[in-house]
Amino acid sequence: MGQKEKLIARLRSHPHDFTFAEAERLLGLLGFERSNKGATSGSRVRFCSSAYGVLDMHRPHPGNVLKPYQVRQLIETLERKGLI
Repeated sequence: MGQKEKLIARLRSHPHDFTFAEAERLLGLLGFERSNKGATSGSRVRFCSSAYGVLDMHRPHPGNVLKPYQVRQLIETLERKGLI
């Protein structure tokens, strides 16, 4: 089982400690590139893929752990795009 499959399995288990760094790594493995809108983008982060379009997320703060609703939204979005 490769890194991508392990991250997908972990995400699908709805963990309470899934980090933004893990989400960013998974999206990178799925072909997305991080694209901030500039120095004033704040916590908004956009991930772009020529094949799958755009995925917007908010970087959690002050910590790095995604909120449960963010994990659910990420799973739903990736399922809808047919990536997981």
